[in-house]
Amino acid sequence: MGNHRLSTLSLKLRLFIMMALQVAVWGAWAPKLFPYMGMLGFDAAQQGLVGTCWGIASIVGIFFSNQFADRTFSAERFLAGSHAIGGMALIGVALSTSFVPFFICYMIYSLVYVPTLSVANTMAFANLEKPSDFGTVRSGGTVGWIMASWPFVFLLGAQADAHEVRSIFFVAAAISFAMALFSLTLPHTPPRTSDSVDKLAWRRAIRLLGTPVIAVLFAVTFIDSIVHNGYFVLSDAYLTKRVGIAGNLSMLVLSLGQVAEILTMLVLGRVLAKLGWRTTMIIGIMGHAARFLAFAFLADSVPAIIAIQLLHGICYAFFFATVYIFVDEAFPSDVRSSAQGLFNLLILGAGNVVASFAFPALVTRLTDANGMTDYSKVFLVPAGLATFGALILLLAFRPKTHGPDHEVETA
Repeated sequence: MGNHRLSTLSLKLRLFIMMALQVAVWGAWAPKLFPYMGMLGFDAAQQGLVGTCWGIASIVGIFFSNQFADRTFSAERFLAGSHAIGGMALIGVALSTSFVPFFICYMIYSLVYVPTLSVANTMAFANLEKPSDFGTVRSGGTVGWIMASWPFVFLLGAQADAHEVRSIFFVAAAISFAMALFSLTLPHTPPRTSDSVDKLAWRRAIRLLGTPVIAVLFAVTFIDSIVHNGYFVLSDAYLTKRVGIAGNLSMLVLSLGQVAEILTMLVLGRVLAKLGWRTTMIIGIMGHAARFLAFAFLADSVPAIIAIQLLHGICYAFFFATVYIFVDEAFPSDVRSSAQGLFNLLILGAGNVVASFAFPALVTRLTDANGMTDYSKVFLVPAGLATFGALILLLAFRPKTHGPDHEVETA
């Protein structure tokens, strides 16, 4: 019994570190991407095109990368190879100052990185005894995001220029190479053999979207993905230009949400067991609404804006992490990478694309001739979308089980 516990703890620690490195690659550059593109002189349309990269990568991932992970490659080797290529692409992004080479390098990075998010989730679920333990392991990703963000307080000046800010991609590349090496130490997780006559994992996963409970969740995930990605598109400029927080401190302020996320991830299993799928997800989406309403009406209170960042933990853990757990239980084991990829198509792809085009355009529309943006009106849009998504869940989402650790029926 004692050896089993030590083995379980060792496994969870390795999966925790995997998630920390996996998400740290993303967290190193994400908060500053759009401000940095502005520094390079990219217009709103060009920024929107860069935002489409993750959407394209999500689609490609479903048909190729996640298909290979489900049917051909072991998960740990897939992660190692993808992160090695991704690190080299990030160096290319850092060295690119004009749009075309920047876009090409960022697209290459997106194509190899985005599928790893689904595969990392599948790796965790495949090796955990209980799916409800995913929150504890996934909290490593939150730690990774924080660890990637805080050093920039010292690396960037209060008024950092483009040459300084490009360091976000060099740091991300270094973490990506570290993740490539660490992946080779992870448990061997071979592709699942399929009992289905359909050898295309993505096609079988897509067919299951016709199940009413999954179809409703898929629709709501799309709505909340727009809201979630809108936070990353808008928040850094809002904090620096409207609230008045120094440029080198904005990433630190935003990372406070990740601190709260650690706590919510650790209690997610217990919350799900008590409140169930639907209530937990509704609370997560309404966290978005509450945060954006605070952004809309409390911009003159720096303490309030800083404090409201703590809601991010509820927004992410109670909705998106819960979705990942639900998907792992709702789909057959041999298509889970593809199923995770389908939902990441929304979370990282479609929602990201819509947010990347819609919110910069909305800001432009609500900015006057003097350069003053009416953020109160800007943030009412994502707050309204979040509330709409919560209402759909309340009225139409009817899972056949209360919470995890049960077999979810999909037919």
